[in-house]
Amino acid sequence: MLHGAGVLRIDHLPPLHGHLRVPSAALLPPLAFAALAVAALPALVTRLRFGAALLVSYGAALIWAVLLASSGEGLAWPFTHRQEYLAVLPAVGGDPLGWLASFTERLPAYPTHVRGHPPLPVLVLWVLARVGLPGPLPAALLAVATGCSATVAVALTVRRVAGEEAARRALPYLALTPAAVWIATTMDAFFAGVGAWGVALLVRGGTGGGLPGVLYGAAAGVLLGALPYLSYGLVPYLLVPVVAAVAVRVTRAAVVGCLVGAAAVTAAFAAGGFRWPAGVAATHVEWAADPGAARPYLYFLVANLAVLALLTGPATAAGLAVLTDRAAAVPAVPVGRTVARRVIAVGRTIAGRVVPVGRTVTGPVIPVSRVPNRLGAAAGPVRWPRGGVGALVAAAAVAVLALDVSGVTRGEVERIWVPYAVWISLATTAVPGRRWLAAQAAIGLLLQGLVLSPW
Repeated sequence: MLHGAGVLRIDHLPPLHGHLRVPSAALLPPLAFAALAVAALPALVTRLRFGAALLVSYGAALIWAVLLASSGEGLAWPFTHRQEYLAVLPAVGGDPLGWLASFTERLPAYPTHVRGHPPLPVLVLWVLARVGLPGPLPAALLAVATGCSATVAVALTVRRVAGEEAARRALPYLALTPAAVWIATTMDAFFAGVGAWGVALLVRGGTGGGLPGVLYGAAAGVLLGALPYLSYGLVPYLLVPVVAAVAVRVTRAAVVGCLVGAAAVTAAFAAGGFRWPAGVAATHVEWAADPGAARPYLYFLVANLAVLALLTGPATAAGLAVLTDRAAAVPAVPVGRTVARRVIAVGRTIAGRVVPVGRTVTGPVIPVSRVPNRLGAAAGPVRWPRGGVGALVAAAAVAVLALDVSGVTRGEVERIWVPYAVWISLATTAVPGRRWLAAQAAIGLLLQGLVLSPW
């Protein structure tokens, strides 16, 4: 109705930014792969050693994304658009520092995507061209390979925060995410990989002190500190590493290293002549003059979340419902009360024994003093475990809501939500099963087959 009234003039398939199309036989290869992956991937990631499971999942994520893109206009096609980052590389020429220093001043003359972002994406592609890999295809391969690597980085983070079993449960869903439709191919997939590895490095080295902790923290700081220079919309993303760091109790050495690494990125851009606040102000001016700023706020306040639901799939929605239910405060169970609840966290002790994941326990609750924890000491009041996965999901969800309410993300969020979608998709760990995984793959196939997207 809004489209017919002329309010959504630049959106032909709201809330998506694209056009409707008829599916073709080119979808058969990704359909066949999805069927194979749904049947085999959950068992593989369960039986293989964890390192091998990560490699298999990364390979599956790559194949899934590439096959989806190849069934349409091709992997590199989105980067051939005249409004993409590659179109501005001739302006950079052989003087990237000069271009950086004048970036804010010359912003109105640049393509749409460049005007809406800080300068780092262009500089990344400039470096790629300088090392002998110019053009749309190398840029697309970089974006897809880095974006799919978020599967590994997120799983490594989950392993530290919530245990290996939770990480293994997440891997098939991370690999067959519907967001793969936009991972192949947008630069936002590259942003997703950078952010995910920043979080993974922080929690990896954050539990050890000394020089290793500082080095891991510094590496994480460089990646996380680069995020605001890749996209202004990634500032709320920094809530994810904060929550992860609190969950694993990173050491002071890692925190110091992380802050130093992030400060080094800011200092480097400032020395090059780019001031982030000035860039934000200039981009806001360009955004206000763009037709996208005229989109109705209240409509996209809801529509943006609908797009996020498509990116993350029905299994994520079901998992969010489960996690939300568990997040409600649960009082300690009185002694002698009979209970029957499904145990989710790995290795949690119920009534003095370790209960396997997914096992339903029925029986009376014994006195608290008789419930030992892993160290053999008396445990506190028995509460049903909520785990660390929910905290990561909540952090990403809060970040998305902050962007949504701000009103600067009115439409075209398919790509913007990709870095957040990989974390919110962790809610799928609460609803494991091949049927949910098949539903995720089905949504990806439908999106690829029915929607002609510019990305």
